[in-house]
Amino acid sequence: MKPLIIPFFISHQGCPHQCVFCDQERISGQSAGLPEPSGMVGTIDRFAASGGGRPLEVAFYGGTFTSLPRMEQERLLEPLQPLLATGRITHVRLSTRPDAVDGETARFLRARGVTTVELGVQSMDDRVLEAAGRGHTAAHVEQAFTGLREAGIRVGAQLMPGLPGDTSESPLGSLERVLALSPAFLRIYPTVVVAGTRLADLWRNGAYAPLGLDDAVTLCAAMLRRCLVAGVPVIRIGLQPTEELERPGTVLAGPWHPAFRQLVESELFYGLLERLAAGVPPGTSVEAVCAPQRVSDVVGQRRRNLARLGEQHGVSVTRVTGSDRLSPYDLEIVYAGGTIAGNLVGA
Repeated sequence: MKPLIIPFFISHQGCPHQCVFCDQERISGQSAGLPEPSGMVGTIDRFAASGGGRPLEVAFYGGTFTSLPRMEQERLLEPLQPLLATGRITHVRLSTRPDAVDGETARFLRARGVTTVELGVQSMDDRVLEAAGRGHTAAHVEQAFTGLREAGIRVGAQLMPGLPGDTSESPLGSLERVLALSPAFLRIYPTVVVAGTRLADLWRNGAYAPLGLDDAVTLCAAMLRRCLVAGVPVIRIGLQPTEELERPGTVLAGPWHPAFRQLVESELFYGLLERLAAGVPPGTSVEAVCAPQRVSDVVGQRRRNLARLGEQHGVSVTRVTGSDRLSPYDLEIVYAGGTIAGNLVGA
């Protein structure tokens, strides 16, 4: 059964740097500050009451947890210890910077029930990290992975394609270096320009140009496919829509879209449609068959995939059908000449 995540936000707390892209309060929709330990158990109880018996996982989001004073880390983790001991909560996860974790810190976290740490990697290109004001290098990422894994902690990573200094190749190069570290999961956040950040100033001055939406979708589709091939789950693509982010004037430029992941997965299926349609004579009408939950991805927003296939390859998809016999990565094209099958991972 999928765990019910109980979020506690520590937006920007503990961060030793102000990265050019960052305004965590706007991005997360949460005000700065630390949760009060006295209220944490009550929050957990409220989530449990409506959780339908699902296992409970506590997550500290935002900020740099391990850059908080150790006393504050202890204060936040202490209320969870009895709940972990009784099994009332099963996991604790948190986010931090790669240069804020060493072997001793990893052992401290594991001893207090932390099972998963997400590292804000963003890039494995030191030039890009410097331009973004990250204050760490790719070597710190590798060291953090080693220390956390040796302590028995699952490690995930966040990547931000489209940062200042990125080239067309560097995001995929960063991805390959992170995949070589065998992360448990990834999040991919294409860079957007948020009001009030230094990146906004760079953008206004013409010193930074963000990825366009189409380019970001194409890039993230390539990144997602590589992760599928590697067997690494991508648990989020694009920022979580919040009331603040959707307010006019918050996102000034860049590939912001409230359904960004759906655009990316639809682009993946268009690539597969193209590959399969290459074996069909132009002017042919076909039926596309996929897993039921993938019908909208194959069709594309506003039927864009079907229109593109007709315009660019002369193949008309008359119907898209869902079939339970296919996996979420399978696709078939059925026409008078037979059936052509493919898979997002293997095609």
